Amino acid sequence: MDRYEKFFSGYEMEAYDLFGCHKKGNGVEFTLWAPHAYRVQVFTSREDFSRFYDLNKVDDRGIWQLYIEDMEIIYLYRYRIWKDDHTFQDKSDPYAFAFEKRPGNCSAMYDLDYFTFSDEEYMGKRSFSYDQALNIYEVHLNGFKKKGDLATYREVKESLIPYVKDMGFTHIELMPVFEHPFDGSWGYQASGFFAATSRYGTPYDLMDLINECHRNGIGVLLDAVYVHFAKDAFCLGNFDFTPLYEYKEDRLAYSEWGTYCFDLTSPPVISFLLSSADFLFNRFHADGLRFDAVSHFIFHRGNKQLGENKPGTDFLKRLNYHLKEKYPSCLLIAEDSTDYPNVTKPVQYGGLGFDYKWDLGWMNDTLKYYAMDPIYRQYHHDLITFSMSYCFSEKFILPFSHDEVVHSKKTIIDKMFGKYEDKFPQCRNLFVYMFTHPGKKLNFMGNEIAMFREFDERKEMDWFMLEYPLHDSFKRFFHDLSHIYRQYPAFYENEFCWENFKWIMVDNKGQSLFVYTREDEHSLFLIVLNMLPVSYKNYRIGVPEKGTYTEILNTEKDIYSGCNMCNFTPRKSVHEKSDGKKDSIYIDIAPYSAIIFRKRRIRKKK
Repeated sequence: MDRYEKFFSGYEMEAYDLFGCHKKGNGVEFTLWAPHAYRVQVFTSREDFSRFYDLNKVDDRGIWQLYIEDMEIIYLYRYRIWKDDHTFQDKSDPYAFAFEKRPGNCSAMYDLDYFTFSDEEYMGKRSFSYDQALNIYEVHLNGFKKKGDLATYREVKESLIPYVKDMGFTHIELMPVFEHPFDGSWGYQASGFFAATSRYGTPYDLMDLINECHRNGIGVLLDAVYVHFAKDAFCLGNFDFTPLYEYKEDRLAYSEWGTYCFDLTSPPVISFLLSSADFLFNRFHADGLRFDAVSHFIFHRGNKQLGENKPGTDFLKRLNYHLKEKYPSCLLIAEDSTDYPNVTKPVQYGGLGFDYKWDLGWMNDTLKYYAMDPIYRQYHHDLITFSMSYCFSEKFILPFSHDEVVHSKKTIIDKMFGKYEDKFPQCRNLFVYMFTHPGKKLNFMGNEIAMFREFDERKEMDWFMLEYPLHDSFKRFFHDLSHIYRQYPAFYENEFCWENFKWIMVDNKGQSLFVYTREDEHSLFLIVLNMLPVSYKNYRIGVPEKGTYTEILNTEKDIYSGCNMCNFTPRKSVHEKSDGKKDSIYIDIAPYSAIIFRKRRIRKKK
């Protein structure tokens, strides 16, 4: 099967090499798929868009091509698509590697071969394992730190990489970097699926950012939006005067976001999307993709009542299977709010083929609980315990993403119950619960400094808040918690089965106390969560093993702006029954505190 045959059968993974604008010899070759066009022309900024070159139809299935001698690959260009002798429209190149900076929307010629990655060591060691720590920092490039009106890829590199390393994150996840016309869409309504947005620089600049992340041991995940695309006249919609990339039926073609939905029954469109995903791994060295709005692939319009979207699930299976076949160490993550089974099961065993799925149920239940007046928490104990009834059914990531800190939902710290000072101890408690709960971790920028202002793509993070002790100490707490998570394998190894997690105290509704363990062969960790503004002295808690328990983190330590009611000396177990255990320890528990104790396990050498 030749490559055009693969394209038209929906299996071509590198269509970006077949179509678009490419340097060939001393000139430039243009190739376009437009099967219903009467005539196709290209015009460029070399002649100030005044000269029109006719493309030749080289395939009856609608492939048009033209080679222009003695043209450098440095110009802007557009295609003129003719419906008949009198009607035309100007379109950008679906396979363009770069675009004119908005508000312009011309495609830009770009040769990607001049950039040389120097991340061979990282790429050679990169591997996929569910037993690895995964602590993701979600970033909007213009909202992190900038010097002017817009950040740049290279500017962000200088501040983001050392910050991420210091704070203990393993990966950054960049909100969509696809070209998009409207800033306020944050990239989720894309117009260029092979082009890094020119807002922040060139494709080489993004490559350089990813390359430097890898050289510093940081993985890079990219948001991929393959459900829908922008309706702006210059891009894919009604491309050759027919619905080429979108569904032909109106009821399927339009999304609730005011965009067009990709036609997942069209093999060339499937090849287009497969190639876009492959492009991010092949040309940008991405470590993983987070797929947006997966519920819309699974069910029509994301609504279970409308039934399974069979073309959508078939597409996901094909995409994930071939990506994993070609890039075994890549991470494929589903942002999915449905209860559809086997999302993280391999395709060959009947699943959709993702590695991880966002646990949006956990996120909603947890934030609802922490926003509640503590008086009523005893009646909603199950909001904390329910996740353990299903958390091993899929491979989950626990997300506090950008979706939770916009549109008047309040930020994570501001969701906590009570007045300003009351929110901080509860938020520290929340993050201990998150980092010790089974599942990988994701936090949107600003969560770690307890930002109160909701995300705004026009503004950088409120770094000035670190001048206030409560925020500065919160950042220190988050830093320490992240490093504890990464330091001890018990918090990320073997975490998708019951062996690693056990409840000690699960039904104490009256006191709203939770106690559980995480463990590995070297350590046993005891986690205590106090959800009420009540303190306890010499409180007895059952332990599964006799020995000495040392407090390694207490959210009420004074360096975190807490009341300093801590367990400063190790607690040795006594032979007294409690919580169904033969042995117990006595500890002090501060209001709203979360405590992590560690017991070392000594293994005899063989």
